[in-house]
Amino acid sequence: MLGQRTIDFYLKKGNYELLSVSIEDKPVLDKSEYLQCDITNRSEVKKIIQSFCPDFIVNAAAYTNVDTSESERELAWKTNVKAVEYISEAARAIDAHIIHFSTDYIFDGKNGPYSENAVPNPLGYYGRTKLASENALKISGAYYTVLRTNVLYGTAPNSRPDFVKWVVQSLKNKNQIRIVTDQINNPTFIDDLVQAISKVIEFGKTGTFNIGGREFLSRYDFTIMIADYFKLDKSLITSIHTEELKQAARRPLKSGLITIKAETELSYKSHTIEASFAEMKKELDL
Repeated sequence: MLGQRTIDFYLKKGNYELLSVSIEDKPVLDKSEYLQCDITNRSEVKKIIQSFCPDFIVNAAAYTNVDTSESERELAWKTNVKAVEYISEAARAIDAHIIHFSTDYIFDGKNGPYSENAVPNPLGYYGRTKLASENALKISGAYYTVLRTNVLYGTAPNSRPDFVKWVVQSLKNKNQIRIVTDQINNPTFIDDLVQAISKVIEFGKTGTFNIGGREFLSRYDFTIMIADYFKLDKSLITSIHTEELKQAARRPLKSGLITIKAETELSYKSHTIEASFAEMKKELDL
């Protein structure tokens, strides 16, 4: 989703030479130059970066399945850490600036929301890989910016449904859904994250920035807002606690990300949740 929205944004702006890269044999978006690449393959990464010689590399690729990260550790580490090392090596050689994405899952969720200077303490393997990816960039010698984010939602035509679309489809189909009341975040509208990418590129900012929404709320309250906005049946939503889901990986509960630094240094301004729903409704006709 993030890759697609970023490409769309820069195609509309114009005056940028874009190269889309993915492991898929065909492009998800047939709108810009495309090359297939397995980012866990060092030689492939080096060849593509050196031949295109980009000014900026937006690394929207990641292994993001929190639960299967516990069992597929080698793949999660290769995708989230080794790939970042390979990108950094190639980027350093040509002075390219890497924009990389991290997560509130690097924290334990005991004392959120978190600033950029909070001490990480990941609960699960996914969070450990994302923290390791940040550290790989810090020691790489490459120009980099880390954008930490949480609970991404938004529209992209050729991707799996995001949380909002899943809730809307489930309730329209009269399906009962169980939603946790004890996970607190500030959900991030994808277009706001793309805005942050554009500001990093515009201002040439390096370092770490938190990107998230304005409103801190539980996943359950977020779901109720979705049902209210799209006029769906809230009686189909059951509140539960995270431990009832018996998930393989532990989740940070009291979490979320403080965005004051991004607001100050990047002129970052997020949509309200309702405004983001209005944007999604226009695009998806939900």
